[in-house]
Amino acid sequence: MLFNSYSFLMFFPIVVVIYFLLPKKVSYLWLLAASYYFYMGWNAKYALLLLMSTTITYLSGVLLQWLKENRSDHTGAKKWVVAGSFVSNLAILFFFKYFNFTIESINALLNHTSLPTVNTSFDVLLPVGISFYTFQALGYTVDVYRGEIKAERNFFRYALFVSFFPQLVAGPIERSKNLLNQLRNPKKFNYNRMCDGLMLMIWGYFLKLVIADRISIFVDNVYANVGIYDGKYLLLASVLFAFQIYCDFAGYSTIAIGAAEVMGFQLMENFNSPYLSQSVAEFWRRWHISLSSWFKDYLYIPLGGNRKGKVRKYVNIMIVFLISGLWHGANWSYVVWGGLNGLYQVIGAVFTPLRNIIKEKLHLEKIRLPLTIIYILVTFMLVDFTWIFFRADTIQHAFDVIGSIFHMNDPALLANGTLYDFGLSKPNFVVLGVALIILLMADICKYHGIKVRRVVLDANIVVRWTIIIAGILSILIFGIWGSGYSATNFIYFQF
Repeated sequence: MLFNSYSFLMFFPIVVVIYFLLPKKVSYLWLLAASYYFYMGWNAKYALLLLMSTTITYLSGVLLQWLKENRSDHTGAKKWVVAGSFVSNLAILFFFKYFNFTIESINALLNHTSLPTVNTSFDVLLPVGISFYTFQALGYTVDVYRGEIKAERNFFRYALFVSFFPQLVAGPIERSKNLLNQLRNPKKFNYNRMCDGLMLMIWGYFLKLVIADRISIFVDNVYANVGIYDGKYLLLASVLFAFQIYCDFAGYSTIAIGAAEVMGFQLMENFNSPYLSQSVAEFWRRWHISLSSWFKDYLYIPLGGNRKGKVRKYVNIMIVFLISGLWHGANWSYVVWGGLNGLYQVIGAVFTPLRNIIKEKLHLEKIRLPLTIIYILVTFMLVDFTWIFFRADTIQHAFDVIGSIFHMNDPALLANGTLYDFGLSKPNFVVLGVALIILLMADICKYHGIKVRRVVLDANIVVRWTIIIAGILSILIFGIWGSGYSATNFIYFQF
């Protein structure tokens, strides 16, 4: 079931109303049933995989807790339990997401030898959200192992933690310390909290339907015809894709966070004005925060973090980002994307002392605002370059795009009006431009700690509802939806 579908617009109010009408002691069971119904809307049989991952990590948590409470020499046994949980879950993830990719990669190497290729492959559909709920469940296992939380004894409550429908298929990847505790202590209905959540949902729909889905029409058309269109269109499509993926993914996360808040649950922030970052390292502290922090806590720090010298720190950064790239998809283009982002950070860390010396010698702190703008633009260009590999179907496709961009014939975009031949008319570009300005203003406010929705909700009733109604109307009028429109998946559903 998609957030941007009519079925969800009927499903969500029904779930919320019944949830608050039921007694607190059993209301979580209703949410569990609703979450599995939500997930089964894609492929009912794959709910068994969700249940399998849930059962494995639940039993692992219970066993870890038992070992801690009943065995004095439990350290070795606990490590084996964690290893078993990880191997089991990652084996499922590997089979459905990486098995065919591995076979294809092996065959690509064998083609350069005299050895026969491997013919084994499976035609399986990737279970939606498998990477997200697998990481969330494995994070719980590690938290119990570390003693940061006690194992959840109630299987159904733990099953809801893994399958909670707002963030089930595309995050945020929640932590057990946050969400499980809230599931144990559900809140009563609160009108102000509901309004706050609905405001977030409206903003999320604006990002998805008005901006992301509008941009996708242009980007999909241009990227599908690299050999036909001039490089200027590919350059524009690559820049716009940066905003498409941001608004698409942040739109999902915002709707998820808002939907959870309506029901009294607070999910972690997943995006914080990432394109206002002044370095790639800062970008990754503001982009997909739940995944970045997951890799930091459960991979980077266990690898040694920055505690074992600079060289080891740089190696750890590269390992994390290469794995992050592979997490995103079974394609070498994602690995290149992750590797570039890691490399940027290593180079940035190496040259930071030199950059600070130059700033001090040239007294650049006196031109702070222009320097900040330059940092933001350079960071955006570096990140946007990596998005080419993320968006491309293959590494070769990415290099074709890059090659075309660097060999554009005429940099003029609007002189002959051909810009409007790619699915977006001139009025659509005007709407997109206005929407992007609104996004920039909202991100600047957020970057400086100003909560726009809080300002709106604190305003008098006339101003408040004028803004809310205007937001809803802007989605209804300018959103890409309606007759002849097939609700598009969120980009991160494929991961």
